[in-house]
Amino acid sequence: MASIVERDSQRNEHAKQQHIHEAMRETKDQQKMDIMKLNLMINQAEEQMVKLRKRYEVAVQNRNERGLKLIERDEEVCIFYEKVNIQDQMIRNGEVEMKAREEEIRFLKMKLAEEKRSMGLLSKSLPEKRKLGGELVDLQIELQKIQDHLLTLEKNLENPNDDKRVRYIDGKDPSPPEMQAKIEELELRLAETEEQLLEKALIFEQTNRIVGRIKGKAESGKEDTLNLAKNVNEVQSRIKDTTRKMMALVSELSMNQANAMKLQQKLKENEVELEQCYIRMEKGEPPSDVIDQDWLRFLRDQERRAYEKEERMIAEEEGEQYKIAGGLYTTADPRPNAYIPDDDDLPIPRPYGSHAPFKPVEPGSSMRHIRKPIPKPIEI
Repeated sequence: MASIVERDSQRNEHAKQQHIHEAMRETKDQQKMDIMKLNLMINQAEEQMVKLRKRYEVAVQNRNERGLKLIERDEEVCIFYEKVNIQDQMIRNGEVEMKAREEEIRFLKMKLAEEKRSMGLLSKSLPEKRKLGGELVDLQIELQKIQDHLLTLEKNLENPNDDKRVRYIDGKDPSPPEMQAKIEELELRLAETEEQLLEKALIFEQTNRIVGRIKGKAESGKEDTLNLAKNVNEVQSRIKDTTRKMMALVSELSMNQANAMKLQQKLKENEVELEQCYIRMEKGEPPSDVIDQDWLRFLRDQERRAYEKEERMIAEEEGEQYKIAGGLYTTADPRPNAYIPDDDDLPIPRPYGSHAPFKPVEPGSSMRHIRKPIPKPIEI
C-alpha cells in the first residue's frame, strides 16, 4: 500500500514537474518570441533611422537646391528691375519726344494759321488786281490805237505831195511850245500809266509766286501733319503695349517675390526646426514631438500588424489542426494521441497508448448545486 502511495506521489510530483517544465518551456518560447519581436522592432527602428537619415539628406539636398533656385530668382528679380528701369527710361524718353512732337505740331499749326491769314489777305486783294488788270488792258488798247494813229499821222505828214493833208482848221493853231508842252504832258501820262502797269504786273507776279509757295507749304504741311499723326499714333500704341507688358512683368515680379518670401520663410522655419532636432538628438531626446508621435504611431502600427500577423498565423495553425483527411474541416477539439518526451535528444513524438490523458467534459449549469469535495489528506 505504501509503495502504491509512493508511486502515486511520485507520479503527482512528476506531473507537477512536467507541468512546471511545460510552463517554463512556454515561458521560454514566449521570451524567444518577445526577443524576436524586439529584434524585429530594433531592425525596423534601424531601418526607420536609415530612412530618416535618407530623408534628412534629401531634405538637405532640397534645401540646397532651393537655395540655388532662390539665388537664381534673386538674379531674375534684379534682371526684371533692370528691365523695368529701362522701360521707365524709354517711357520718359517717349514722353519727352511726345512733348517735342506736340510743340512742333503747335508751331506748325501757328504757321499754318499765319499762312492762311496771308492767303486770306491776298485773296481779298484779288478783286482790285482784276480791276487794275482790266484798266491796264483798256489803257494798252488805247495806247495801241494812239500809236497807230500817230503812225498814220506821221505818214501823212511825211508825204508833202498829198493835197488832202492840207486842211485849214478853224481856230487858233497852237504854237510849237504849246504843242511841245502837250506832247510832254501826254508822254508823262503814258509813262505814269506804264509805270502803274509794271507795278501791277510785279504785284500780280509776286502774288502768284507767294500763293504757289503757300500752296506748296500747305500741301507739304498736310503730308507732314499726316505723317506726324501716324507717328504719334504708332508711338502711343507702342507706349500702351509697353505699359501693358510692364504691368504684366510687375505682376509676375510681385508673384515671384511673394513666392520667394514664402520659400525663404519656410526655409528659415525648416532650418530652425532642424537645429532644434539636432540639439534634442544630442541630448538623447527625440528630434521633435511630431517625429516622436510619428515614431510611436509607427511602433504601435508595427506591433498591431505583428499581433494581427501572429493571430492570423495562430488561426491558420488552429485551422490546420481542425483539418482532417479529404480537405475537410471539423469544429471538434483535437485530442492528442502522442507526446514528445523531455529526456530524449530527438523530439520524436510517442503515442500515449492505453494511458491517454483524460479530457473531462466542461461542467454544466447544474454543477452550481453540487458541493465541492473536500480532499482528504493522504497519510503514508
